[in-house]
Amino acid sequence: MTKITRHNTAVVLIDHQVGLLTGVRDMTTQDLEHNVVHLARAAKVLGIPVVVTNAATDFWGPTIPALVDALDGQDILTRTIINSWDDPRFVKKIEATGRKCLIFAGVSLPVCAALPAIAAMAAGYESYLVVDASASFTEAGRDAAMFRLSQAGVKLGDYASLMCELLADNADPLASAVYEAIDMPFVPLMHQLAEAWK
Repeated sequence: MTKITRHNTAVVLIDHQVGLLTGVRDMTTQDLEHNVVHLARAAKVLGIPVVVTNAATDFWGPTIPALVDALDGQDILTRTIINSWDDPRFVKKIEATGRKCLIFAGVSLPVCAALPAIAAMAAGYESYLVVDASASFTEAGRDAAMFRLSQAGVKLGDYASLMCELLADNADPLASAVYEAIDMPFVPLMHQLAEAWK
């Protein structure tokens, strides 16, 4: 297993769309939106490439506005193919990052996130799936997807701990900005207090 770093990793966000969020049943849509937005913000702070796609926007609606804002004008690939990995344009975007470790999040978890994460493993990449920035329409669907992902060798994690793993060192000059991006705003205050205690 390769250790993920900010130099070998890309974040892949799939189908966080207004219409799809209406079907989410395994977490609140507020939590899902919060987590994916802060995942994207932290990736941007760390300089990690982010690949974003949505599906059939005439049917499922646009990408959620808060995520669009966090992406700061980044291009979003629109596709009709259900498994993103089956779209050659998507694979080209992944290849263009030059990264071999991919952190996936998507709605729905069993389809939009799990299918390309598993396909990426088969194509020689290492896949991680962000369980709290991905959601399902049923608890059974989530449970089955988690089992299938584990069987395929996809590693599971939450958005904050994966971003901390990529930060790697609290002495990094980006540390305060990363913690703020993952919505831990008390961390800069703690740094200030630590300086005052010296």
